[in-house]
Amino acid sequence: MEASDRDRELIAVMRQYFAMKAELESLKEQLEAAREAAGEAIGVFYDPRQNTEHAADLQRSHRLRGELAWLMQRAEAWGRAA
Repeated sequence: MEASDRDRELIAVMRQYFAMKAELESLKEQLEAAREAAGEAIGVFYDPRQNTEHAADLQRSHRLRGELAWLMQRAEAWGRAA
């Protein structure tokens, strides 16, 4: 059985999705370890305006979540079109 161009596109999207998901999980673990080590409250630590030390990682985490949602929407659109 040979994969079509659309199937290969879906496979590429899902590979990217799972790679980003793993990156996000790792980032979340790092941030939570840093929060616990600092003894900060969740609301304070995860607010990039209040936590300038980790602001870049917090913003990266937010961007990754958005990209994951977008990739899943592409995969769902592929499924509806099939």
